[in-house]
Amino acid sequence: MTDKPNVLLILNDDMGYSDIGCYGGEVNTPNLDELAENGLRMSQFYNTARCSPSRASLLTGLHPHQTGIGILTYDTGPEGYAGDLNNECVTMAEVLKDNGYKTYLSGKWHIASNLNEPSDAWPLQRGFDHFYGTIIGAGSFYDPNTLTRGNENIEHEPKEDKDFFYTDAISDQAAEYIKEHTKNNPDTPFFQYVAYTAPHWPLHAHEEDIETYKGRFDEGWDKLREERMQRLKDLGLIDSSWELSARDPSQPKWKQAENKEWLLRCMEVYAAQIDRMDQGIGRIIDSLKETNQLENTVIIFLSDNGACAEDIPDHVTAEELVDQLQIAKRYTRSGEEVMFGNDPEIMPGPENTYQSYGQAWANLSNSPFRLYKHWVHEGGIATPFIVHWPEGIEEKGSLRHTPAHLPDVMATIIDMTGAEYPETRKGEPVLPLEGQSMMPIFLQDSWDVKPLCWEHEGNAAIRIGKWKLVRDYPGDWELYDMEKDRTELHDLADQYPDKVKEMSAEYENWAERCRVVPREKILELMREKGAAAFWEEEDL
Repeated sequence: MTDKPNVLLILNDDMGYSDIGCYGGEVNTPNLDELAENGLRMSQFYNTARCSPSRASLLTGLHPHQTGIGILTYDTGPEGYAGDLNNECVTMAEVLKDNGYKTYLSGKWHIASNLNEPSDAWPLQRGFDHFYGTIIGAGSFYDPNTLTRGNENIEHEPKEDKDFFYTDAISDQAAEYIKEHTKNNPDTPFFQYVAYTAPHWPLHAHEEDIETYKGRFDEGWDKLREERMQRLKDLGLIDSSWELSARDPSQPKWKQAENKEWLLRCMEVYAAQIDRMDQGIGRIIDSLKETNQLENTVIIFLSDNGACAEDIPDHVTAEELVDQLQIAKRYTRSGEEVMFGNDPEIMPGPENTYQSYGQAWANLSNSPFRLYKHWVHEGGIATPFIVHWPEGIEEKGSLRHTPAHLPDVMATIIDMTGAEYPETRKGEPVLPLEGQSMMPIFLQDSWDVKPLCWEHEGNAAIRIGKWKLVRDYPGDWELYDMEKDRTELHDLADQYPDKVKEMSAEYENWAERCRVVPREKILELMREKGAAAFWEEEDL
């Protein structure tokens, strides 16, 4: 046992604010619920609305544009948008490794533009002693692209194991790392980063897990959103005076929805994906208990963005997914052709399907908020955030309502571990930390919060105290009082024009300092390159 705490950082992918049990959802997550019961939950923690930017910000303590990951890992523009983790940032693994930690990563990377050849933006080159996972951002759970151990491609392994499932592989490798570490390095603390792809599409799950949710969602999204809202109030996670946002206006009432059998199956598979992840988190926790490391390990759990409303159109071609984006394979391991797209005639779950659960269910997942991944309204950036640390958190099962965001995680872990943030990396200067330690929040629910800022694809926001200024690009600024109206239903911009002017000016100062390139410029560059993902063509 070491004096310094171990750090277990768990990130999942494309999950809504209220999906898991301890945040009011219908999904069975007993292991996460137990961590919350014996730790603390934050009700107003924020990510950055998209997978790659969130990962870059989480691991560096900077805003994503500063790290080279302004949008995704495609080269979509100038400074801040190279699609590759740059040399002006230092990762959490690099910091902790330089301060005596062994470092491990199991799961998704998605902050390097080169998917097939090791580069300076790959895990081993960014401070991790051991890496097992995928470089790409999405793909089959049965046969993922870019599966890698260290710097070596191991895509052959799922083909040799008929029981392979990526969520299980991530969990089991993380548990094994902990056991091996304790055996081989008993006097050295560890940093273990576990980055799930669940529940990101495609909708892949085991039939026995899907069966668990038969009937669970039969009341439909309208009734379930109301029920979640009430549970969130009962749990104390949201204020009892806040109103539930309306159903997405593009979606039908549940009673009027067609293809209900298929729609229910989509949500059941989505829930099963989260369930399987929680089962794996249980095995990781068991490995901490077996090695007597649980008491001295800080466990943090969160999601990289809000729920995903992206449809995979039923007309999408294999060439787009397989050849252009490299996020799918044309055939299953047994040689069946994969059926791509949200076709209600095809039930999701098996390896030969590739579907997403759609906008209406994403609206449920983000209850009580509106909008989704990509946007910086609450539905896009609000995440469950659980901290479990027996030696450092006295008030078990407590809630914290103080706002915080991703750059604060690095600052907090540095504070917890006594590590020193460097001024240089390989002899070159690195940018100073943008976050601040959340350790004071663990003691009491108050903090001198700095302004929080976001930008993604032109969608922008700044929060100062109770005020949030937010924009759905290319629309106008909206202003909300987050103490009275966190569900963002009553725009006060016309009532407080001076507040809008003041906050928008502060946002612009932040954007310029943090290398945010105007969306119009990015779209111009993307048109020139033809760099449009199939679900974003309307932007171009």
